[in-house]
Amino acid sequence: MRYKLLGRSGLRVSELALGTMTFGEEWGFGASREESKRQFDTFVEQGGNLLDTAINYTNGSAERILGELIAGERARLVVATKYSISTRPGDPNAGGNHRKNMVQSVEQSLRRLGTDYVDLYWVHLHDPMTPVDETMRALDDLVRSGKVLYVGISDAPAWVVAHANTLAELRGWSRFVGLQIRWSLIDRDAERDLLPMARAFDLGVTPWGVLGAGFLTGKYAGGKAPDDTRRASWTAGSLTEKNFAIAAEVAAVAEQLGATSSQVAIAWTRQMFPCVVPIVGARTHEQLVDNLGARDVTLTAEQLSRLDAVSRAPRGFPHDFLASGQIRGVAYGGTYDRIDDHRR
Repeated sequence: MRYKLLGRSGLRVSELALGTMTFGEEWGFGASREESKRQFDTFVEQGGNLLDTAINYTNGSAERILGELIAGERARLVVATKYSISTRPGDPNAGGNHRKNMVQSVEQSLRRLGTDYVDLYWVHLHDPMTPVDETMRALDDLVRSGKVLYVGISDAPAWVVAHANTLAELRGWSRFVGLQIRWSLIDRDAERDLLPMARAFDLGVTPWGVLGAGFLTGKYAGGKAPDDTRRASWTAGSLTEKNFAIAAEVAAVAEQLGATSSQVAIAWTRQMFPCVVPIVGARTHEQLVDNLGARDVTLTAEQLSRLDAVSRAPRGFPHDFLASGQIRGVAYGGTYDRIDDHRR
């Protein structure tokens, strides 16, 4: 296992993160304690240190199971958890990014994890009801208290993240060092604004859903979905001609490399952005071992081009407008192609 610096920080994290949303069976799927331990042990034995969980995963079981597993070697592991999601239905203050929910959530997570600090604390999703300065100041208080070492944000618009980090920079508060996004070959929306923003602010990116809710694992490469998956509401919207074509191209590249479709899909995210640490999770130990094998897969320029051609999505306004030859012509006076831009 190799390691990466997490964004604009000195924290060293493994090149893959272990997702624990499958730790526990309360949601009707997932892994038992024994199976979760097998996955954890394999990940750590191979040098993995970044463990990703959340206060709501499997109704709290994921944090409790992870707490049991990290007890013997807490110091060398980078434990990340999230807050924002409601933990008490019917209570308006049991969810959101405000200070009250943050303080209650971090205390609950620390008890479940059996630790007195969290290495990385994620804002799980954007809460437009809570002012950004309230969230950032409260997070800074947690860092100053020693209960949290670093902070990051997940599932938020680029302008919110940019606003938050600019505010933190100006006021001397702890800034976000990481960005968690949904990103895969079948969902490239993050490339419009979120990834360019992450590059500009030097944020480490930990994408989830890199296998496209299972679409890029190889079982869709034949042009149709398995019967059990076709009925799943979260997959039904993905059953498009374009996505089946993407799955088929991923499978073709995998066969060419002697790899699996899952490994190719994960390797693609690793090669597309310099500071990306994909979150890999699995229901079984065998699936996790396969996913970890993505570290040994390197796509050629020709293979990257093929995958880009079949999966490319329009960037929309203003990006396509600004990149058009007509606008570049009037903006740069016909000199655009003669300017060597090292930042491009």
